[in-house]
Amino acid sequence: MAFTPFDKVQDTYDIVVIGSGLGGLTAANRLAQCGHRILLLEQHHHLGGLAAWFKRGGHTFDVSLHGFPHGMVKTCKKYWSKAIYNSIVQLKNIVFDNPQFTLTTTFSKDDFSRILHEQFKIERSVVDDFFNTVRAMNFYDDQSMTTRELFEKFFPGRSDVHRLLMEPITYANGSTLDEPAITYGIVFSNFMSKGVFTFEGGTDKLIAMMADELQKNGVTICTGAKAERVLVDKGKVRGVLVNGREIATKAVVSNSGITNTIDQLAGREAFSDDFLSRFDKVVVNNSSSQVYFGIRKGEFFPDVGDLLFTSTAEKFSSEKMRRKDTQSRTFSVYYPKTRPEKPDYTVVASMNANYDDWAGLDPQIYKQEKEAMAERCLLDLERYIPGIRTKIDTVETATPKTFHRYTLHTRGTSFGTKFEGLDISRTIFKEVGGLFHVGSVGIIMSGWLGAINYGVIVANDADAYVRT
Repeated sequence: MAFTPFDKVQDTYDIVVIGSGLGGLTAANRLAQCGHRILLLEQHHHLGGLAAWFKRGGHTFDVSLHGFPHGMVKTCKKYWSKAIYNSIVQLKNIVFDNPQFTLTTTFSKDDFSRILHEQFKIERSVVDDFFNTVRAMNFYDDQSMTTRELFEKFFPGRSDVHRLLMEPITYANGSTLDEPAITYGIVFSNFMSKGVFTFEGGTDKLIAMMADELQKNGVTICTGAKAERVLVDKGKVRGVLVNGREIATKAVVSNSGITNTIDQLAGREAFSDDFLSRFDKVVVNNSSSQVYFGIRKGEFFPDVGDLLFTSTAEKFSSEKMRRKDTQSRTFSVYYPKTRPEKPDYTVVASMNANYDDWAGLDPQIYKQEKEAMAERCLLDLERYIPGIRTKIDTVETATPKTFHRYTLHTRGTSFGTKFEGLDISRTIFKEVGGLFHVGSVGIIMSGWLGAINYGVIVANDADAYVRT
């Protein structure tokens, strides 16, 4: 995929987008469709941010958990292209396996309702009332209720039900039981409709198709271009310093983390004391670790499910899920059908993680801890695919330090910020004219669907600003 060399980039653009996560890509595409001259900057050689991939040992591995809500179909159809939304397919076998229950589901509302009634013996009226309540949640509601309190209201004392409802959402965005129920309700409602979906052909194909669409719409894409500073003059954006060169622009959409955007790109001096006092209360969310297994060509294994939420922990605990020696992980299983053009068997183990547990390790200890993590995942995987160890020819590991190195996210966060970050992200342009932020904030605007939808919202804001 050929992009514009930095020395061929022009000196002036209507809007510069910093970062090519799904939010940045979508904002750039929407703004170009509105007729603006757009420069998209990416410091890495790949587009996609955390919607990324890499190649090892002849295998292509997707970095992100390969599951998103049905809403992606409508969103990609409306804001991207027919070819992209036609490649979205359903994952029909979602497996939960832990000491409290074992089940397989399509992860749709109807199937979840059936399971709660038939397997967990919850009255249908209670199940329906719960789903109606979370579906009706919005930003104008009372935000004092926690997810724990929401669960206790409908399913008192049922830690097994709490686990069923919470565990996949914690994997998806790092949320906990003690955060506002609205952050749970909106994300859960998105997922809990028609099931879980993925992109047939893999993340590499998706990002390539998005890049083609961007270039067709006139976006100038430049990789290996690290934005060093957003230049602010008299409270308004006037340009971006990139690789030592100034690019003039009326507006900037930052797809860098909100903390990076304020502390490093714009600089705290650009903001009022009141804004900074609110910003300093924002908590960066936790990160992830992943282990990637590639299966030797000619080997195979039976269908054991598409997503496996596995744990040997007696009860759900978001804190214990983040430990290096966690007993809880998901396995994303990729069969040849996932990438029919490049048939392959791969498995990705994903675990929530704390940056501090990895950041300060001695290099030798760090290497040993990564090897131990891979071995724990392999032992767990053998419970579902006996003999898998003899079929593996490639093992690769990633920790929060890895995510930090490739994305520059503060503390290697995979999930942006906690809930307070959303207000900061949404109001940043009121502090600095022409500065907008898009990315994973407030837990709600996270994951593939949240990032793309937020890209549309921010593009509308930036379009209105530039036009006036």
